[in-house]
This record gives sequence, structure tokens and C-alpha cells, in this order.
Amino acid sequence: MNCKEAILLMHDYLDGDLTGPEAAELKKHLIGCASCQERYTKLEKTGAALMASMKPVHVPSHLTTASIMQKLPAPAKRTVWMRWPRRHPAATVAALFCIVMLGSFMSMWNEDTQLVVHGSNLEQVVIKGNTVVVPEGQTYQGNLIVENGKIEVNGKIDGNLIVIDGNYALASTAQISGDITSVNQAAEWVWYKLNQLFTLFVK
Repeated sequence: MNCKEAILLMHDYLDGDLTGPEAAELKKHLIGCASCQERYTKLEKTGAALMASMKPVHVPSHLTTASIMQKLPAPAKRTVWMRWPRRHPAATVAALFCIVMLGSFMSMWNEDTQLVVHGSNLEQVVIKGNTVVVPEGQTYQGNLIVENGKIEVNGKIDGNLIVIDGNYALASTAQISGDITSVNQAAEWVWYKLNQLFTLFVK
């Protein structure tokens, strides 16, 4: 047995938890090792001093667990809405994310004032100031999205027409093969933007 192993076993020996061959090995080591013998003597004296300083404590008969519990202050009642976030941390984070995104979308709604036109064949339309025109006799292929402006359809749109924060006018010669979607309220605009975002992630 080396000194390191002996030091580890000294505490168990003093507590009376070490018996058998390990106890015999420790005694044998202590006889032949002066430094470990000195360490053991110090530990023994410290333990004896500790035991001597521990005096029995007299507990009054009226002091019971029940009487102590009665004198403790009542725990503060938490409302249901305060307990819910602790029980559902993931849902709380998702809700906060949605609130932040909604706030940013709402601020974007107020800031957007410039005409924006999205489509794959924009050379088939005419843009005059804040107005997009599909000329008579012209067929626009694909979906057409107009933001913050007006669209006049005199020809044909072979796809969907989406007008955001604007308006549209259809001539008697106008033909639209898809759907016409007009988004003029902030809530509808947010829903449309979220759908666009979801479509990007799916692609």
C-alpha cells in the first residue's frame, strides 16, 4: 500500500467503516511510514476535539414540526398566467417570437410607401408613376404582385393577381385566369407575408 491509498483509507478507519484485510494493510503501512503516522495522529486528535465540542441540545417539548410549520409564512400565490410560462418554456419562446415578428411586420406595413412589382415577365407590363398597366391585347404570363400602387388590367393575366395596399381596375376587355387577392388591412398583410415566408422555407 502506498501513502496515497493510505490517506484515502484513514477517514474510513477512524469512522469504523474499514475492516478486514484493508484495515490490516493500513495498520501495517502506518507502522512503517512516519509521515502517514503523523497525519493519522492529527486526524485522530481533530476528530476527538470535534466530538468533545458537540454538546447535546435540549429541545423544548412544545417545539414540534407542526408548530414550526404553522409559524412559517404562507407561500405567495402565483397566478395561472405566471405558472404557465414555467411549465411550457418552448411555447412561451414561440409566442414571444410571434409577437416580435408581428411588431416588425406592422412597422414594415407603415413604412412601405414605394411601388413594388413582383413577377416573372415584367416586360409585358407598363409602369407609369404609381400605376401598373397591362395593355389591351397583351397577355401577361404568370402571377403578378403589385404593392403600394394601382394596377389597370386592360389585357389578359394568365395567373393570379395580388394587390397589396393598393387598388385595381379591370377594363371590359380584361381577363384573369387565376384569383384576384386584395390585401388592404395590416392583419391581412401580415398573414400574406407569413405565407410568403413559409413558402420560401418549404422551397
